Amino acid sequence: MRNWHDHIKRHLLIWSGVALFGFLIGQLLWALLILAIIYTLRNYYQLHRFTLWLNSDQRKQPSEPPESYGIWGDIYDGIYRLQKQERSSSAHLENIINKAQESSAALEMAVIMINQHDNLDWWNKAAEKLLGFKFPQDKNQSINNLIRNPKFHDYFYNENYAEALVMEAPGDANKVLEFQIALFGEHERLMIVRDITQLQRLARMRKDFVANVSHELGTPITVIKGYLEAIIDNQDSLDKKWHKPMQQMRQQSMRMENIVRDLLLLSSLETKTPPRNRQEINTTALVREIENDTRQMFTDKSHTIRIDCASDAVISGKRNELYSAVSNLVVNAAKYTPANGEITVRTYFTDESFIIAVSDNGIGIEAHHIPRLTERFYRVDVSRSSDSGGTGLGLAIVKHILARHDAELVIESQYGKGSEFRCEFPLARVSKVDQAIAADNQSAETAAAR
Repeated sequence: MRNWHDHIKRHLLIWSGVALFGFLIGQLLWALLILAIIYTLRNYYQLHRFTLWLNSDQRKQPSEPPESYGIWGDIYDGIYRLQKQERSSSAHLENIINKAQESSAALEMAVIMINQHDNLDWWNKAAEKLLGFKFPQDKNQSINNLIRNPKFHDYFYNENYAEALVMEAPGDANKVLEFQIALFGEHERLMIVRDITQLQRLARMRKDFVANVSHELGTPITVIKGYLEAIIDNQDSLDKKWHKPMQQMRQQSMRMENIVRDLLLLSSLETKTPPRNRQEINTTALVREIENDTRQMFTDKSHTIRIDCASDAVISGKRNELYSAVSNLVVNAAKYTPANGEITVRTYFTDESFIIAVSDNGIGIEAHHIPRLTERFYRVDVSRSSDSGGTGLGLAIVKHILARHDAELVIESQYGKGSEFRCEFPLARVSKVDQAIAADNQSAETAAAR
């Protein structure tokens, strides 16, 4: 600001001096006109120099600003400083980008940047290996022209990127890839692709191993259990010191049999595709049947089991699987609820789903255990699980059954106060009883017409 004040003062002095000189010689207007022309020509000359300097390629060959003084000198110097700062910032950003590209080039997973027009902006070497991209031929090519797969097309444009997409690699059916996409900037996308073929193979081997081992264990356990029961039936001929060991051996053989049974069921749920032929299951009748069976199993605990079915809803699915899922939850509630406790089974609709909820006032579960409850063999408390005779697979089975019915398991619990397990089904899977009857009648009429 001070320089500008000095420049203004200097110009005022020049104009005042010229005006005084013109007045003294009687040519005031001519003197001012000549000064204005000189001032204008000088400014045009400086603008010409300024334009030539700006038009030169400052990025490739930076040049010093033209020599000048006064206001133009300050303008040249100011712009030159801004250019230096911009070059410094550009060099810093370019260095960061180069480092990011170099580091991503060393990754085994593919990293692809896609612009707002769905065209490829940049990718690393792993993308060339996994997806077959070629540089520079594929630069600015549409991603959907390079990955021609309906599953990828739907995933890309639905923009539901909470879960990854797993599919076969383009042009290689023996390779399995996992795609993850994140939005950023002006609707641009960062896509990360990794090869999970080995992980898929290991998961399949694990499932096959569990299924085979469980199947092979079934026969010897059955034989052992049969002989133990025969011995116990004739235990009067044994020394009394063997009575208790024999009872414990039978209990443990029964427990092993339950574990093998649950492992086989879990393996079946994982490997078999969901059934296409769905049954219409009346939830109220299902819940009543489970209540009756649970009461008979735990008569000694004298539980109060309340049933609250607000609507007679019908779920489309497989009855024996849904019976197993809901029964697991009710039996668990009965196991971990003290005698004379209360268990409530409710079914109700919300705006987005249909709920089957099982709640109790039992011992509850600490918060840090809840995320892991559906893991196989996870124990909240080893001693209480052993006492209850549980296999540690019940909630894993429930989770898989619900997934096969497009549903989710939600768990809420307060330690010492009780728990609630909710099976949340999408409304597309559920209808009212009268609607189901009407659909059955319509199907019957259609069949008769044919």
